[in-house]
Amino acid sequence: MAEYSTARAADPGHDARVFRFAESVFAHLPRADQRRWAQLYLQGLLTTPGRKSIRRLAAAVSAVPATTSQSLHQFISASPWDWGPARQELIRLTGEHFPLRALTIGTVVLPKRGEHTCGVHRRFVPAAGRTISCQVGLGAFVSTGDEDLPVEWRLLLPEQWNEDAKLRERARIPDSARHRPVWELVLDLVDSVSDALPRRLPAHVPVVADLSEHLDAGRLLAGLDRRGHDFVVAVPAALPVLPADPRVSRAVPGAADAPLGQVGARQFLQRHHVLPPRAVTLTAPGGRGRQVRVVSELVRLPGSGRTYRIFTEWRPVDSRVPRVWITSLTGRRVEQLTTLAQAHPGTCLTVSTLERDYGLLDFEGRSFPGWHHHMTLVSAAHVYDRLLHAGALDERLPQSA
Repeated sequence: MAEYSTARAADPGHDARVFRFAESVFAHLPRADQRRWAQLYLQGLLTTPGRKSIRRLAAAVSAVPATTSQSLHQFISASPWDWGPARQELIRLTGEHFPLRALTIGTVVLPKRGEHTCGVHRRFVPAAGRTISCQVGLGAFVSTGDEDLPVEWRLLLPEQWNEDAKLRERARIPDSARHRPVWELVLDLVDSVSDALPRRLPAHVPVVADLSEHLDAGRLLAGLDRRGHDFVVAVPAALPVLPADPRVSRAVPGAADAPLGQVGARQFLQRHHVLPPRAVTLTAPGGRGRQVRVVSELVRLPGSGRTYRIFTEWRPVDSRVPRVWITSLTGRRVEQLTTLAQAHPGTCLTVSTLERDYGLLDFEGRSFPGWHHHMTLVSAAHVYDRLLHAGALDERLPQSA
């Protein structure tokens, strides 16, 4: 990224393009100086190699970095500007210029020190192999099949952040921001993206998410159903399921409708899949392919008359436990479903890119608005680069900086 940032900084047309893009995305800001700081912060994210602290951003974009650093800090952490319209514009731009193959949900873990940063808490992080102090954010990504573009964010507020008025006041958390379960935050993200698209979220664009560690994942499925959204969601292996045909429920041991007799999804596939595993070639985000065997079966969820399909990679002698996925797309071939499930690793790869190249982890403030301001500008920087790469950057942007 260092060479890429240097090349952009040396491009004589770069600043003008960035400023026109920022003028479009942040046109809702009422003051010219606010729009100017948005432009400079965005320019800094795009051209500063390595860590993107406000001090380093200021040094990269200004001849008076000390003064600029103070102004950028004020703009990001203290200014009360609304980030919603900027994200809506990013959603509109991505929907207008890129094909929507899926809307994926990604999780970001932001390590933090201290106890006063908004949403900070102790959590075991499998990737780190230990419990760390961190924030957790959920992002909505427009997946085109080749890349994922971050367009909307939510910050997970643990329950202990609900009642401590002094802690909330220090972090400038509004009364409307409370602890909400992950499934509810995901629905909120989906609603926000759908509402901002010119024609809402098309019916053929599924929501792809990993809720395999959340026992209440069924509530997300029900919420997506009510909204008319198709989905491919990784669920806990123990998610209760029933045979698709209610008439055979009594013939399957443990598959009665009684809550205590429900069968977990993985157990159901292991015991009752009818068709042999299907060979499917999966292409990893890096481009390398591998062949796997996939089993699937039609099921119902307790309390629902609708039919779904559950599927998982078949590893009868492998100690690694693959995810179990459930989808409303019962008419799709297994190859298509496993390809959609692969959109989630692609989103994880994009999160790593945002961390490495766009300063996702580098926000030093403590406030709730500051976090959202920073995440909005990180998203804008990534979307800018993808629009530039697609040759779509100047099509509908203002021509005055």
